[in-house]
Amino acid sequence: MKVRLEQFIDYLKLERGLSERTVEAYQRDLLQLQRELERQDITDLDRVSEHTIRALIARRHRQGQGSRSLQRLLSAIRSFYRWLMKEGLAEHNPAVSVKAPKAARKLPVTLDADAITRLLEIKEKSPLALRDRAIMELFYSSGLRLSELAGLHWTELDFTSGLVTVTGKGNKTRMVPLGSYAASALLEWRKVRGEFAPIEEPHVFVSNRGNPISTRTIQVRIKYWARRQGLPQQVYPHLLRHSFASHMLESSGDLRAVQELLGHADISTTQVYTHLDFQHLASVYDKAHPRAKKK
Repeated sequence: MKVRLEQFIDYLKLERGLSERTVEAYQRDLLQLQRELERQDITDLDRVSEHTIRALIARRHRQGQGSRSLQRLLSAIRSFYRWLMKEGLAEHNPAVSVKAPKAARKLPVTLDADAITRLLEIKEKSPLALRDRAIMELFYSSGLRLSELAGLHWTELDFTSGLVTVTGKGNKTRMVPLGSYAASALLEWRKVRGEFAPIEEPHVFVSNRGNPISTRTIQVRIKYWARRQGLPQQVYPHLLRHSFASHMLESSGDLRAVQELLGHADISTTQVYTHLDFQHLASVYDKAHPRAKKK
């Protein structure tokens, strides 16, 4: 297998032009397969069966390898065998039907309404402070992704109807509400934005050098304001999106509407917030119901 693996790595580098980091990940994963084949004394790659791959995945799982790592391992093996088949070096792909164990889905962290208020009550009126407040208000108002907010143009904001048009994953466009607090913050920012960029610059948010703001800058500025406003936890753009989704579902109970607002293609992605909502309801029940807990 060693020779074939080296040839496959060359193919990834030279023909597919993958990054060095990605190629190294493939190599690490396929070395696990190589060791498994050596352990089972298999020298013919066409003799590798689905059972062989299942045994490898089961062993790595018992040794503590996580679901995501196992999924990546399977993906690497499938890619390797697709290449072998294309080169006429194998007749079947033994990893096609093998699945990694499912990972327990982690619940997203959220901020409560009081913490959101504390974060957004910025008294400072410098241009940077007005920009940053507008960024955070818009995240929480409309549940945008980081890339969606960074790439937003003024023409995509409709202050009259209170709507934002965003282009999300898969180049899909959706319209989401623009809350009154966010609209007010954006208009305040627009008044001073000329100090940073000319009016013809289409991006809503720009750096102090006048360039479209980077996603990294947004992350750094939100972290800065969380510390400045005295919040004890780490705050990042997706946390504001999570908080938006959780608070919307908690108030409305309308999972489909929240799915549309977030731009999720699959409702199962949105369903994680139902667990958050249930936790909230369970907490209220435990505190309020006279027979919820033994005294």
